[in-house]
Amino acid sequence: MVRVIDKLLLFVFSLAVLVACCVLLFCAFGWISYESLAGFAHNVYYDMNTALIFIALTVIMALISIRFLYVSFRRSKANVPSIDQRTDYGDIRISMDTVENLSLKAARRTRGVQDLKARVKVSQAGLEIIIRAIVDGESSIPQLTEEMQSGVKAHIEEITGIPVAVVTVFVANIQQSSPTFKSRVE
Repeated sequence: MVRVIDKLLLFVFSLAVLVACCVLLFCAFGWISYESLAGFAHNVYYDMNTALIFIALTVIMALISIRFLYVSFRRSKANVPSIDQRTDYGDIRISMDTVENLSLKAARRTRGVQDLKARVKVSQAGLEIIIRAIVDGESSIPQLTEEMQSGVKAHIEEITGIPVAVVTVFVANIQQSSPTFKSRVE
């Protein structure tokens, strides 16, 4: 939510700066007369309605500027995506790479798997783990994937303590066995 508000503030700020630049350019090219600017300045000094609008816009732009200064100087959290947990003893942060590697480790235990890749997403229900596998083509794919799903789910929940909502296995291909040639010796 904060990012959406910051993006909206950035849009408003950029629009205001663009309008101010256009006004200054119009003044520099003489498209806005000196008398018009003098009349506006006179109204800011002596007309309370114009002065209040001018003050309100100036304060809003100053607050937006202060917000952007704060955002630019504050220390950001680590750039590494992680899963945060709070325990009785303090906070625990587990990187997404750790969960992906644990998933791969558990999936490699399944017989018939040749090559694996994993991706982890965090959802409200828990972790969503997507595993892309290349299998040997000798084992039953439904049995292999079911074994892999239950193994990965159990391993991740046991090691990290984070609930796993779903483990999706995508069988990308089967391992092509390289032809074996017997050389003849004569």
